[in-house]
Amino acid sequence: MSQAIQKTLRDSAGMRWTALLLLALAMFCSYIFMDILSPIKDLMQETRGWDSTAFGTMQGSEVFLNVFAFFLIFAGIILDKMGVRFTAVLSAVVMLVGAVIKWYAVSESFMGSGLEQWFTDNLNYIPLFDELGVSPFYEGMPASAKFAASGFMIFGCGCEMAGITVSRGIVKWFKGREMALAMGSEMALARLGVATCMIFSPFFARLGGHVSVTRSVAFGVVLMCIALIMTIVYFFMDRKLDAQTGEAEEKDDPFKVSDIGKILSDGGFWLVALLCVLYYSAIFPFQKYAVNMLQCNLTLTPPAADSFWASSEVTIIQYVIMLIVAAAGFASNFQKKANLKYGLLGLSIAALVVYCYMGFMRQSAESIFAVFPLLAVLITPILGSYVDHKGKAASMLVLGSLLLIACHLTFAFILPLFKGSAVGGIVIAYITILVLGSSFSLVPASLWPSVPKLVDAKVIGSAYALIFWIQNIGLWLFPLLIGKVLDATNPGVTDPTQFNYTAPLVMLACLGVAALILGLVLKVVDRKRGLGLEEPNIK
Repeated sequence: MSQAIQKTLRDSAGMRWTALLLLALAMFCSYIFMDILSPIKDLMQETRGWDSTAFGTMQGSEVFLNVFAFFLIFAGIILDKMGVRFTAVLSAVVMLVGAVIKWYAVSESFMGSGLEQWFTDNLNYIPLFDELGVSPFYEGMPASAKFAASGFMIFGCGCEMAGITVSRGIVKWFKGREMALAMGSEMALARLGVATCMIFSPFFARLGGHVSVTRSVAFGVVLMCIALIMTIVYFFMDRKLDAQTGEAEEKDDPFKVSDIGKILSDGGFWLVALLCVLYYSAIFPFQKYAVNMLQCNLTLTPPAADSFWASSEVTIIQYVIMLIVAAAGFASNFQKKANLKYGLLGLSIAALVVYCYMGFMRQSAESIFAVFPLLAVLITPILGSYVDHKGKAASMLVLGSLLLIACHLTFAFILPLFKGSAVGGIVIAYITILVLGSSFSLVPASLWPSVPKLVDAKVIGSAYALIFWIQNIGLWLFPLLIGKVLDATNPGVTDPTQFNYTAPLVMLACLGVAALILGLVLKVVDRKRGLGLEEPNIK
């Protein structure tokens, strides 16, 4: 029997990591599509007439069905009943359907069609949702934005389903093995999708000197086709594993309505849930406007059209350098030999400097913001290991909130002071973006491992489901709010590179202040109740 077990796919390191790579690549592709329009907000206004309110409403629609139709809960039920491999393929199919709809919505074929006229004439009033002020559409919203929002809602259902499915798949393949490393690696690769999107979405939109936002979304659709292929391959690998072990697919306890009262009466749950929604609402919605914010606050002079820095080749080179930064930095965390560890770390830092220099020479807001996840990829394993061995999770939450506040206030008040300085503004932008990326790692590394210490173990699965649902409320609301605040504080501004972002950034900083207060409260609660948040996970 032991010999049979040794021959299973799960016992082969190569096959385990292949399964992880398939799932991680699917998430990598979904992260790219998630923000595919973010770095070309200015082009959406110029070519499709989307003002900031339309753009924000469309971006917030991604999680609308998860929040208001409770699809997030249904996704958990589907996963529980049907297992990992079925749900993985289903999530990829749903994401692809939504992606295709969004692509058609922004395409030239949609313009002037009968479908465009229908969306212009309809969905201007949604009973109850309009009264509550939470409608995903509004009167006067461009038809292309309405239809794109419809597709993005469908994509968001599949994306959320994929997120919880990938976590279950990693547990299945790595239980008792390198699970923490596997989860960290999947998260790192997924976050690289954000940087990839920032670099290649504008690249395809401006390819050949002719602006076409359709090409950018088509690039995302191709990636979603690749994601579907990855999940299909995983389907057969996973089925073979079950055939070898003779095991049925693992299933968690399903979400129970009876658990809600028990969870909602727990003060620890509310601290974690509110910290989660405040922190992530200050990060993910910001990503959707960050490139346009930099365009409005930096003095960027495009290089000559015939220069190397304006060529398509430099985009590929810069992306390769970015991969070197991420791969070398991430790998340095797991080297036992000091010379190899610091050699890889030095290579990562050197490549990061080269990347930043290239971003400066390209005078590209998209490539400047693309450094955002790079420091996160580097330090996420460090922070996770620190919490495991040293503790201080609650203190990390406080520090992460302080960094979040400082970064948004720097964008709001310090960066505009350097608008006339071509070098100074970009240096301030790079430093602030990298620090924001580090805070992006700091809080999740300490927040999620703390949940089991705060919530009764009997309802931990249900608690996570509710936390994700509450988080999705913020991810729906704040892209919409940023757009509305931006339009309200910039009346008559039609040039998408001349907006004043002070008010939206102060709003996001206020979320950080609220998170800081809750973090301090959490430290007090931890001290009084002896929850052990400041203690290491490994004793």
